[in-house]
Amino acid sequence: MALMISAVLAGLAGLAAATGWDETWAALERVPAQLVAVLLALSGLNYLLRGLRWHLTAERLGLPTPMKANLRHFIGGFALSVTPGRLGELVRLRWIARETGWRAERAAPLVIMDRAGDLAALALLLALAAGTTAGGDARSAEALTAAGGALVAAILATHPRLIAGGIGATHATLRQIAPPLARRLLRPFARARAAAASLARFTHGPTLLAALALGMLGWLAESLSFHLLLGALGADLGLARATAIFVFATLVGGATGAPGGLGGAEATMVALLTLDGVDMPTALAATALIRLTTLWFAILLGLLVFPTAERISKGN
Repeated sequence: MALMISAVLAGLAGLAAATGWDETWAALERVPAQLVAVLLALSGLNYLLRGLRWHLTAERLGLPTPMKANLRHFIGGFALSVTPGRLGELVRLRWIARETGWRAERAAPLVIMDRAGDLAALALLLALAAGTTAGGDARSAEALTAAGGALVAAILATHPRLIAGGIGATHATLRQIAPPLARRLLRPFARARAAAASLARFTHGPTLLAALALGMLGWLAESLSFHLLLGALGADLGLARATAIFVFATLVGGATGAPGGLGGAEATMVALLTLDGVDMPTALAATALIRLTTLWFAILLGLLVFPTAERISKGN
């Protein structure tokens, strides 16, 4: 993790040095402190709305935890956003298990719905933004393709029968090629099928619509912050284009598999901004500041909540 963070910082610093530290720093100085406070507030709104979505799906799953606990689990998990293996999501399941006695596979659909909810919300936002700014160029086509792929992935990841069928087919294949291993893994596969079956609880129309609306409003808040930031830097591209760039970079960062989308999101954002005519120092300043007020602000909030969530989960 430390090496990855260092590599990202080194890459941004290298670009800043190549284009001139003075120009990049001058771009950052054009951003007033009041606007930074607004950016942080919009990011906080995003996390609150997505935390409410987590609470909504927890209630639908039947989890016996109040809203305060669900928000504590959701925000506290951000502390591990840039760790390999998405440990932030696993620690949420650990807190739930300690406080309720629910096994990980029983609460796992919460994590699946959270990831899929983000994918679906980002996909629809990207499609709307790309459609609004569409001029037949390749970038609009690529954005719409990425949006479609993300939406399909979200649907497939939350389809109970498809997931259960895939688990069953995998176990059947194991029985054919490695019977001893299949026998040893019989219980884990049974638990996985049970977790997949519980996804059926989320096929409730009003629940899906509410979850999608909360996710879209949350990510739109961060897209708006990116738009405001670009305007302060003298690179106003319009809300639709700013949203398309921010969301597309977020999806690319997630597709790389890197924790928190480190590296991929930053590189994509800088590249897209420069393609839209933004000079390199301004693109670097905008990318660094938006990531600071979104990803790293989330990590800070998570670090503040994490000790309390850990202590309460242990009954202390």
